Amino acid sequence: MFTRVSIPTPFQVGPVNAYVAGRTIVDPGPDSEEAWSRLVEALEARELAPADIEQIVVTHPHPDHFGLAKRFASQGTRILASPPAARIMADFAAQLDTEQSYFVDFFERCGTSAETAATVTQLPEAFLAYAQSVDTDRKLDAGDTVTVDDRMLTVDTVEGHAAGELIFSYDDEGRREALVGDNVLGDITPNPFLQAPPERGAERPRVLPAFNDSLRWLREQGHDRFLTGHREPVDSPRERIDTILDEHDQRTDEVAEIVAGGATTPVDVMTALFGDLPATEYFAGLSEAVGHLDVLEADDRVEQRETGGVFVYESV
Repeated sequence: MFTRVSIPTPFQVGPVNAYVAGRTIVDPGPDSEEAWSRLVEALEARELAPADIEQIVVTHPHPDHFGLAKRFASQGTRILASPPAARIMADFAAQLDTEQSYFVDFFERCGTSAETAATVTQLPEAFLAYAQSVDTDRKLDAGDTVTVDDRMLTVDTVEGHAAGELIFSYDDEGRREALVGDNVLGDITPNPFLQAPPERGAERPRVLPAFNDSLRWLREQGHDRFLTGHREPVDSPRERIDTILDEHDQRTDEVAEIVAGGATTPVDVMTALFGDLPATEYFAGLSEAVGHLDVLEADDRVEQRETGGVFVYESV
């Protein structure tokens, strides 16, 4: 049903997959001339122009997935996304400001120096060039349906990789398929990136525990194939999810052993897992360290306290 188009990105993950069916595009890619040229070329091969596209569907609000949506919206294309994604996409610069304000303090409390925290939180400003803010015309919730090329796609919400993630399931030639964005990837494990609270004073989302729960739910939905946000499709969804969950469990046990060695900060865990990381990898590294500490805390295997304004974890 969908044609996969590999769109170049400037990010470490490499190309992103856009999907085209009829006059619909799912995840058009980042806002760059190189990405735009590649997508226009793919449309021309289908005898379509950008103005012919009726709707852009966004799986989640990361720049490599929604960045080009604004160019289509300016030509009359409808934009579809979840309510949390719509809020982020409407003013991506403001969202980045919110995240920077939250994480510069949070990273210090994880054990980084003030200088390192400031550097790490400033790095994502480079993403702004690839993510034009855009309004959403239709906000999608779990249970909604979207018509694409005379087929009905069912909307479900998932958690773990980004705020407001959606997946879209449909039947095609006797198979149950789903567009899963970055929630499941074929040969790399999706990053459970830390997320700031959705509003001031709210709790920080415990991303990895929620991600694991979403994966367990998705595993039982009977899909035969996943169309993923990066790299090749997944033709054995249940097996791939089991592998990801096993990798998560193994890393959680590894973190438990690190904490068992004595009172530990998230930065201590990150360093024990990955050694000395460059600043460009700190956000991903701390996301993984904190994520597994969250799992252990939810399972009552560790407890958190604060010492001198820094989070410290101990085995229960």
